[in-house]
Amino acid sequence: MTNKLKHILIVANWQKTYVKEVSAKIIKYLDKIQIKSTLFKTNSDETSIQFDGDIDLVISLGGDGTVLYCVRHLQDLGIPILPVNMGTFGYITEVSLNEWKATLNSYIEGGSNHLLHKRSTIKVSIIRKGNVVFGGTALNEVVVTSNGLSKVITLDMSVDNTLLGNFRADGMIVATPTGSTGYSLAAGGPIVDNELSALVCTPICPFTLSNRPLVVSSERRISLKVLENQRTDVMVNLDGQVNTQVYENDIVEIRKSRTKAILLVTNNRTNFDILRDKLNWSGGRGNA
Repeated sequence: MTNKLKHILIVANWQKTYVKEVSAKIIKYLDKIQIKSTLFKTNSDETSIQFDGDIDLVISLGGDGTVLYCVRHLQDLGIPILPVNMGTFGYITEVSLNEWKATLNSYIEGGSNHLLHKRSTIKVSIIRKGNVVFGGTALNEVVVTSNGLSKVITLDMSVDNTLLGNFRADGMIVATPTGSTGYSLAAGGPIVDNELSALVCTPICPFTLSNRPLVVSSERRISLKVLENQRTDVMVNLDGQVNTQVYENDIVEIRKSRTKAILLVTNNRTNFDILRDKLNWSGGRGNA
């Protein structure tokens, strides 16, 4: 079964090397196969993505940050995103520059050389005096942390209606399986298979060594209450791109979003191939 595409949106990180040349090449190819294209150039994570008419597919040109940017602004539309890696690490953007055309053609023709990955996202709400004052979505993680360097903050953490306890740490990360290989992993959290429906709660440099990473079902609701007498400003960060300040007695509520990010990727490699290569595992090849 073919996928008839009429209009493709190209979101290009204009700060990346060669992005102008690659954008022009893609536009020329789409024109050749009679698919309308719109190029949106971005230099900022905060700018809303602008386009006219209906979109059938998004091509993200950049690194993982560009994909996160696209997901945050376009997720509710249910449009697949083809993430083309023009960055360095490229864990989410696993389609290389020499694979975009084959992956796109396979999707159009209904072939088997592509995969549609549905990735869980999380919804974040900041509740102040009983009112929601901020809402957002993240594909990787939500981080509650101090605004100062190495400043300890104090949070009450609850799962559903059960208080787990008082956490003193540099911050707390709540990550999706996709985000488990990012900041959470660097802070000592586990790697979680993308096929699982879970949330990973990882304290950042906890004051008490018994405060360990916790994996819970994504059907749970995580609540982080900012306690009184903080010695620093406290910030909430979504996917390393959106920052907002929270205040004493504010509650940061995190739960699974009703919608998922849809990534169009090649089937040339599995998620475990990517983990092995990006994290420099030996993979049993004797090169450890």
